[in-house]
Amino acid sequence: MLRRLLIPSLLDVFFAALLLSAFAQPRGLRSLLGDGDTGWHIRTGELVLATGRVPVVDPFSYSRPHGAWFAWEWLADVVFAATWRWRGLGGVAALGGVVLALGATALLARMLRRGSGLWIGLAATMAAVSASSVHYLARPHVFSILFFTVALWVLCEDRVRRRRLVWLVVPLTALWANLHAGFVAWLATLGLLVMLSVGQRDWSGVRRYGCLAGLCTLASLLNPYGWQLHLHIARYLNSSWILDNVQEFQSPHIRAEGMIVFALLLLSAVALSPQADRFEALLVVVWGFLALRSARHVPFFAIVAAPVVASAAAACWARVASGASGRAGWRIFWDLAQEFGRRPRASVWLPLSAALVVAAAPAVTFPDKVFPVQAVEGNVLRLAPSASMPRILTSDQWGDYLIYRLYPRQRVFFDGRSDFFGPVIGADYQKLLAGESPWRELLDRYQFELALLPHDWALSTALELVPGWRKVYEDGVAVLYARELPNPAQPEPNGNTTSQQRRGDAEISAECSATDEPVVEWDGKPESVILTRRRGDAEIG
Repeated sequence: MLRRLLIPSLLDVFFAALLLSAFAQPRGLRSLLGDGDTGWHIRTGELVLATGRVPVVDPFSYSRPHGAWFAWEWLADVVFAATWRWRGLGGVAALGGVVLALGATALLARMLRRGSGLWIGLAATMAAVSASSVHYLARPHVFSILFFTVALWVLCEDRVRRRRLVWLVVPLTALWANLHAGFVAWLATLGLLVMLSVGQRDWSGVRRYGCLAGLCTLASLLNPYGWQLHLHIARYLNSSWILDNVQEFQSPHIRAEGMIVFALLLLSAVALSPQADRFEALLVVVWGFLALRSARHVPFFAIVAAPVVASAAAACWARVASGASGRAGWRIFWDLAQEFGRRPRASVWLPLSAALVVAAAPAVTFPDKVFPVQAVEGNVLRLAPSASMPRILTSDQWGDYLIYRLYPRQRVFFDGRSDFFGPVIGADYQKLLAGESPWRELLDRYQFELALLPHDWALSTALELVPGWRKVYEDGVAVLYARELPNPAQPEPNGNTTSQQRRGDAEISAECSATDEPVVEWDGKPESVILTRRRGDAEIG
């Protein structure tokens, strides 16, 4: 037994090869940081580590200060924050790569155990990886990709041979519910199996998997928000504003290489589903439909479709090989595939290589071609002065970056937490993004003092023509405008007071002190974390 643990296996080699080739280099790590949400996830984790409790009100915005907020991925945020303290942003990206590589390795192991053979198993796994790469980002959903792969593997093997191992998915669900909202995909999958068992009048299956579904549902209630989390997720997934405006909820665009692979996988799986087990065929149809409606479901579809395609291809190859002579190429490659893929296992080298990749992760930043890295570094004193908190208009993704880089010295108007801001503020944000009327009134209503804008925003050029605004910085990624405010002692033309008089950000920060929640000060270094009590903008600075 000890010898088997020490000798590297085929799965170890696949895991290490995928991890090193795709995620261990600076370019691969930066690709995992292509979404600004990673920034606020790290800061949320810092808050949890600093306060010892999960936030229930918003700490990051000035447009909805102290609004009720579900930090539903709090445990993943803590993991990211702890990794950030240890190895910085590169470590967070490397951790995301490790989890994704583990998910791909588990998918390959499942197909090898089904008898797909090495060559077909590798091809199907890499097809699933390519199709899913649209969501390969260092965000909490990577845990759902891994957990869904493992849970579905255990469930499908239990349907072939019932074992007590299947009950381990109950505590897995409890952990999952605190890492990412993708646990609802698992509960829905169990619900489909129960309904199928009823339709087939498999009463033994109804009892077994109905009990499993019930226990997993109860386990998912073990989160800081209880059943209210489930209600919030249901409202989120059924929000017409979210579905119509959040990009990852839109249908996939079949243009990139990964999406072309997804289309081929979809066509193959649907065509071969009549040959598959009824439950697996049902999953292909359901998740295929959901993936066509929303790109965020593509990874789940790839996980259910790859084994169906691999099993059908393996059955075809086996028929051809069985009729060939022992020296025929088809027969030799088939026998080799079965020999190499027999009894897949992992050794101690798999977790060791994972830990090594995270520990040795190079220092990286958010991609400076996507985020305003240079603009922020060159204008820190203007964006986050010590004695005030100017209101900044920027994109949701850049708002995420500002939270990462400037919180708590700065708060944002809008960021990637679309479920928190809702349709009212969201509609105002979209009008500002597109330069649609009444964008001038919105600039006054929200009392913006700075505008850090991408060049593809209409306001990036229109604002230069508006009296009272002047361009103070520009590079190839961003343009920064500053508002020339009236004398602080005089009221503004619209009747509002100036930024130093208004009941605004300074008062918001003072009110935060009433909650007695410590916040995290950061000077840009993972090892430098200072706790302070909010006492207004002067102390925050």
